[in-house]
Amino acid sequence: MAQYGFYFDMTACGGCKTCQIACNDRNDLKPGVLFRKVKGFEGGKFPMPWIYYLSISCNHCQEPKCVEGCPTQAMHKLDNGIVAHDKEKCIGCRYCTWSCPYGHPQFIEETGRVNKCDFCKDLVEAGENPACVDACTMRAIHWGDLEELRAQYGAEAVSDLPVLPNSSKTTPSVLIKPKSVALLKDFMLKED
Repeated sequence: MAQYGFYFDMTACGGCKTCQIACNDRNDLKPGVLFRKVKGFEGGKFPMPWIYYLSISCNHCQEPKCVEGCPTQAMHKLDNGIVAHDKEKCIGCRYCTWSCPYGHPQFIEETGRVNKCDFCKDLVEAGENPACVDACTMRAIHWGDLEELRAQYGAEAVSDLPVLPNSSKTTPSVLIKPKSVALLKDFMLKED
């Protein structure tokens, strides 16, 4: 069984949030609801301050806690590893939002249900890229079969960073090429 995933090159990201905006447009999201988030982290002291950005969406985990926590099976895994959501089965209980250590499923007030990144599965099925991948001006986001991404980028990529939950909890399908400062534990979240 294939397992799709994302590769994110943190060394190329300038924090422009174009990927986040493209995702919002593609999913017609209201302000405050984000399926892809770009967060900035900063630290250090003069004369050596540092900053890095992390663009992350649903990790389409191999052991998704949101699927385990969903009583109606609205959250489910597809054969290609995508963690999908069936809005018709969703009862808005929010168990998935509480179960996900990454906080990616979002409760949508207007509908009374949850929704999340679906990897732009309709685009992927049509042979196209997810919206966030095409929107990235620095080409910092890639997608594909996780084993192929690992073969191509694995030597320089990690799934664990001090700012993320431990990957052993869900086995996320994301590989990140970190800046060296992203491996430090002394940081501040930079709110934009």
